[in-house]
Amino acid sequence: MDPVLSRISAALADRYRVERELGSGGTALVFLAEDLKHHRRVAIKVLRPELAATLGPERFLREIEIAAQLEHPHILTLIDSGTAAGLLFFSALAAHCEPLGSSTRTPPDQCRRDIGAPHS
Repeated sequence: MDPVLSRISAALADRYRVERELGSGGTALVFLAEDLKHHRRVAIKVLRPELAATLGPERFLREIEIAAQLEHPHILTLIDSGTAAGLLFFSALAAHCEPLGSSTRTPPDQCRRDIGAPHS
């Protein structure tokens, strides 16, 4: 199991059941989880620990601040953020879209993309 997945799963076990990694980018990892209190699927974006140690958390904290202010039908709402087991994270409702290669793929104009998903 990925060490970041293990750490975030254990640290957030009272709030989320982390299922698996959804994707990763240069600065963060995104995990699919269940919000245990509200029984909904969420995406949890976690700043890579090596970047937090070398570059600091300022850029990720700014991303959280901006995401918390956004309201748009195509941007998922930030619902939680903080530090857990030394990992900086935020969560948003998980998008309900199929992978790009899926034959049942939802058209882009109907799919609300997760603000934490890595960009291609």
